[in-house]
Amino acid sequence: LTSLQTGQTSLRVVDRTVPSPFAASLLFGFAANYIYEGDAPLPERRAQALAIDHAQLRELLGDTELRELIDPDVLATLETELSHPIPSERVRTPDAVADLLLRLGDLSLAELQTRVAPEGMDALATLLKTRRAIEIPIAGVRRLIAAEHASRYRDALGCQLPGGLPDAFLRATADPSGDLLLRYARTHGPFPLAWPAQRFGLPEARVYETLARLVAQGKLLEGVFRNGADTPQWCTPDIWALLRRRSLAKLRRAVEPVAPAALCRTLTIWQGTVKPRQGLDAVLDAVEKLQGAPLPASLLESEILPARVEGYLPGDLDALAAAGEVVWAGIEPLGAKDGRVALFLTDSMPTLWSPPEVDATSFTAAETQVLAHLRQAGASFFADIHAANGAGFPGDTVAALWSLVFKGLVTNDTVRVLRAYTRPSTRQARGLGAHSFRSRRAAPAAADGRWSLIEHRLQRREPASITERVTARAQQLLARYGIVSREVSNAEALPGGFSGVYEALKAMEDTGRVRRGYFVTDVAATQFASPAALDLLRSQRGLPETTVSLILAAVDPANPYGAILPWPPMPAGRVLARTVGAHVVIVNGHLAGYLARGGRSLWIWLPEDEPDRSHTTLALAETLIKFFRRKGKGQGALIGEINGDPALGHALSEAFVAHGFIKTHLGLQLRRSQPERGGRDAGG
Repeated sequence: LTSLQTGQTSLRVVDRTVPSPFAASLLFGFAANYIYEGDAPLPERRAQALAIDHAQLRELLGDTELRELIDPDVLATLETELSHPIPSERVRTPDAVADLLLRLGDLSLAELQTRVAPEGMDALATLLKTRRAIEIPIAGVRRLIAAEHASRYRDALGCQLPGGLPDAFLRATADPSGDLLLRYARTHGPFPLAWPAQRFGLPEARVYETLARLVAQGKLLEGVFRNGADTPQWCTPDIWALLRRRSLAKLRRAVEPVAPAALCRTLTIWQGTVKPRQGLDAVLDAVEKLQGAPLPASLLESEILPARVEGYLPGDLDALAAAGEVVWAGIEPLGAKDGRVALFLTDSMPTLWSPPEVDATSFTAAETQVLAHLRQAGASFFADIHAANGAGFPGDTVAALWSLVFKGLVTNDTVRVLRAYTRPSTRQARGLGAHSFRSRRAAPAAADGRWSLIEHRLQRREPASITERVTARAQQLLARYGIVSREVSNAEALPGGFSGVYEALKAMEDTGRVRRGYFVTDVAATQFASPAALDLLRSQRGLPETTVSLILAAVDPANPYGAILPWPPMPAGRVLARTVGAHVVIVNGHLAGYLARGGRSLWIWLPEDEPDRSHTTLALAETLIKFFRRKGKGQGALIGEINGDPALGHALSEAFVAHGFIKTHLGLQLRRSQPERGGRDAGG
C-alpha cells in the first residue's frame, strides 16, 4: 500500500495492475472519496459506497474491509432476526418446532427454550419419539437436530446416530461439511473462523478449507464486516445484500434534509439561548459568536446578551471592554436614539471589520474638527474634544461624535455611552452598571469615556487583505450559525452577498473543514456546514423529550424566522418583520408566536394535532406571561388582539386568564406585580 497525503486526508491506494487509464482514474477517484485512514467515512460517502456492488468493490480496490460501511445497529437487528429468539414469535406446535430445527440446524435445550413456547416444548417429546428429531452430542454438548440432517452430522462430525431412522435420512451427501457451514452462515451474521469451529468442534484449518471452497463457488463472501474486528469474516451474498440495503436505507434517512424546525432547534442550541451560561466567560463566548453581526444598541444588553448569559448585568460588557477584550463599532443609525452596532474581539477586529467608504465632503464642520483632533491627539475624553471643537454647544459635539460613530469611524472604550445614548433619561443611564456614581463633570452621559478612531484600534500596521477579510468573514458566519446559506448572507447584508464568501467556503470544503450539501429543506440548495453543526442538526430530527420554549427579540441572530426561514403565511395586508421591539416565541423549534412592537398585537400558530397543540398552547402562554412580568417591571401588560381579532374572543385567552391575566374591555391585562428574578427571557 502506498500512502498519499492530500491536505489533511490520508489515502490508501491499492498497488494493482490497472488495465486502462480510465480504470486508474476510477480507482483513484473512488479511493479519494471513500477510503480514509482513522476517521469513519461521512454518511453521504458511506451511502455512495454501499450503493456499489461488492464484487465491483473488490475488483476496484482489492480490499474487502467493509466494516465502516455496515451500521452496527442494523447488523445486530439482522442477527436477532436470523437466530429467531424473539419472544413474540416463539413457535408452539410440533410442526413449527420441526421447521425451526430444519431452518436453524442443531440447537441445545437451552437454545430451544428461547425460541419455543412452553406448549411447544411439551411437543418436543413427541418429535423425539417419532424420530422427527434426534438428540446427538456435538462438541461436548447435547443438541437436537432435524432427522433429515442426520447423515450430514454423521459424515461431517462423526456423530453417533440413534437407531430407528429411515434409510432416506442415512444416505451420504456430496458435501456434508459445506452443507453445515452454509446453514450456519444463513442463520448468522458475518462470522469469524473461530465461531463455527467452536460450534462444531472442528479444527480451524479444516473449517477454513471448506469456507475457502464455498467462497470460490460464490456461495460465501469473505471480508472484514464487523467494526472492531481485524480478522476475516464470512457471510452469504444474501445476508450481505440485506445488510447493505438496510444500512443504505438508514444512511439515506440520515442524510435526508431535515425540516426547518430542526434548523431552528439547532440554531438556538448553537447560539446558547436554550441553556444560557453564567459569568464573564459566558459573555465573552457570546461576543465571540456575535462578532460583526449588526445588532440594535437598545437591545444589546436588554435582550440579546441576557438571552445567552444567565444573570447578565449591565457592566459585564464594560468590564471586558476595560480589559481590552471587546471593541464595538457603529453600523447605521436607527431613528433618533438608536442604531445598529457590531461587537468584536479585539484581536479579531482587524480582519472582520471593513472600513467604510465615506465621502469626506459629507462631513459637517464639527465632524471634521473632531476627526482632526482624534487623528492628532489619539484617544480623548469629551472635554478635550469639545475644547478642540471651538465655540459651540456641548450637544453639537455629542451629535458630531455619534454621527461619526454610525459612519463607522469613531468608537468609545466603554459601553456606558451606548446605554446613555439609547435611553431617554440621563440620570437613569448614569445609574446603570455594577458600581453607579453621580458624576461631578458637566459632560453629557452619552459622551462618557474616551473616544478614538477605529483605525487606531485595529492594532496592526498593514490593513488586512481582501482574502484575509473574506476568509475571516466566512469563518465567523460558520461560528455564528453553524450552517451557512444564501439566506444567512442576506440577513447580515454581507458586502458582495453570498458570492462574497462562497469561494472561501468552497476552499474550506476542499480542505475538509466544512461540508457542502442540502441539509435543510425550504432553504437555498447550496449550504455549507461545520462538522459539529451538522452532527447537531441531524440529532435534532425528532422533537425533544420535554417541551423547550423561549422568547427572543425578533432581530436576534438566534431567531431564523424572517431571515433564514420564511415567516408563516399571513392574511392579506398583514406583514411580519424583524423590527426592534418585536419578539418571537419558539416552541420546540416551531414559531408559535409573534409579539408585535408594543406588545398589544399577538400572532400565534399552533399544531393541528394533539397532544402537540395542547403542549404548545401551554408553553406559549407560560412563556409570554413570564416575559411580560419580567419586562414589565411591575407595570403590567395588555394584549389587545390575537391573530388580528379581539383577544377576548380567542380560545387562547382562557390560558392567559388561568395564568394571571384578567379580562378587560381593552383586552387581556396583566396586573402589576414584582418582576421575576432571572437573567433570560425564556420559558420551559
